[in-house]
Amino acid sequence: QVQLVESGGGLVQPGGSLRLSCVASGFSFSSAVMRWYRQGPGKERELVAVIATTGGWTNYADSVKGRFTISRDNTKSTVSLQMDSLKPEDTAMYYCHARRITDNTTYWGQGTQVTVSS
Repeated sequence: QVQLVESGGGLVQPGGSLRLSCVASGFSFSSAVMRWYRQGPGKERELVAVIATTGGWTNYADSVKGRFTISRDNTKSTVSLQMDSLKPEDTAMYYCHARRITDNTTYWGQGTQVTVSS
């Protein structure tokens, strides 16, 4: 059974930091491109960050460049998103996403809520 389980969300003040984690199981994690998406209130889901299978390549949405860092540990089947200098506009449900490079099958986690507010 494939699972992507996110954790680490919560309430943080503007300028603060959070670290999201996503633990994968049920598929070959090292053969999957991993992404973080988010969906804010009344907004469409948007791509936040992506990391290649080996972690050697990453890319970010312009809105988070320089503030967020995506990383992965293939030995622990975990992808993380370090979020610094958080802004109220970062408030959203954050979702972990996997795409298997072998057949392009995709999986979604259930999401973890991030709220940035004073």
